[in-house]
Amino acid sequence: MEITGLISALVIGVIVGGLGRLVVPGRQQISMVMTLVVGIAAALVGTFAASILGVSNTSGIDWIELALQVGLAAVGVTTLARRRSHQPQ
Repeated sequence: MEITGLISALVIGVIVGGLGRLVVPGRQQISMVMTLVVGIAAALVGTFAASILGVSNTSGIDWIELALQVGLAAVGVTTLARRRSHQPQ
């Protein structure tokens, strides 16, 4: 992977993490750094899933791929927020 591909993956991951956090209702008790990590992971996994489903290369914006990524980010944010809320303080 070239440096431009890595930078674009990080930028997309940041956006996906933010959108995933916005989709989840209520306040999440996780840090912004963890949200960004979840977003980057969701972007990578969502891209892989879209390529397996055959919807990663469309003309224009890949709405299905983006929906997969944001959905995965929302699941990741929810999972981390619930795990954090159940830990003893």
